[in-house]
Amino acid sequence: MDAPGEVSDEREPRGGGLTTGEVARRLGVAPTTIRTWDRRYGIGPARHVGGRHRRWAASDVSLLERMCALTATGIPPAEAALQVRTELRSQDVTDLGELPPRFGVPSRAGSGLRLGAVRQECRGVARAALRLDAAALDHLLESAIAKYGIVSAWVEVMMPTLQAVGRKWESSGERYIEVEHFLSWHVSGALRRCTRPTEVRPGGVTVIACVPGDGHTLPLEALAAALSERGLEVRMFGPSLPAESLIAAVRRTGPAAVALWSQSRTTASPPLARHVSEMEWGVRGARRGPTVLTLGPGWMGQKVPGLLHPPGLVEAVAATEAIVQRQAVAERTDRGLR
Repeated sequence: MDAPGEVSDEREPRGGGLTTGEVARRLGVAPTTIRTWDRRYGIGPARHVGGRHRRWAASDVSLLERMCALTATGIPPAEAALQVRTELRSQDVTDLGELPPRFGVPSRAGSGLRLGAVRQECRGVARAALRLDAAALDHLLESAIAKYGIVSAWVEVMMPTLQAVGRKWESSGERYIEVEHFLSWHVSGALRRCTRPTEVRPGGVTVIACVPGDGHTLPLEALAAALSERGLEVRMFGPSLPAESLIAAVRRTGPAAVALWSQSRTTASPPLARHVSEMEWGVRGARRGPTVLTLGPGWMGQKVPGLLHPPGLVEAVAATEAIVQRQAVAERTDRGLR
């Protein structure tokens, strides 16, 4: 049944687009389904005016085709419509242009983020962040993780967008800070939703923390999520963990690896890293200690001999996996000798 004031367009003359009936026959769905998607979820023709016939252009039909494909997999129409609208908003645009006026506030000239040569998903994430669109942003981030995995989603989607937002507010008199905070919060949420406790494997856990005085947790949250994705057990302690608390956590968990993040040279502490690396536990003759990974730009020029300094997430994940595997082999060997 048509909405009040509308006229059925089943027999509408040709010209200026397809009728609903023609589109329905092309897609193999009922005309009422198409009208419902329009009224309830906003998946309708761009040129439709209330009280007049719907006319579907080629671009409108492509949206309906996407709706049909999603709902055919069992996705509820409301969720499918959200995904379709999100994909529409993430069209390939190099400069994202101005924000639309909201609550009487004029849009800001030149508010777009220049992203350069990046993955298509970066542009959608940037547009959602600029518009403070929480639902679209969460959907895009989770879709990127599902499509590429944690490491590639972080390196190729999240980081480029975060860096573009950072450059924007730095060059705009510190405007757009709310956008950076908003994006960071949602990136953190997407990563933490992927970090699930797993059964401890032989070889122990990985302790992850910022050094005292450092609060830059996002890179470590990416590491924690990537290790969790690979089935490795993680203990994440977040920002500015006091030195004595770090030492207590290492002693209590007996980790295979300890990852310490420092954003600035003022917070990097080679003595603390060295002390953690020299800790030992276990029975005499088979004592174990952690391998320490110093992560972040704060350690540049302050490398501690004998400790690892992976330059990025890819290398940190690979190094941690290798450490855990080596310790697992060593523990199996010790059990065999006993």
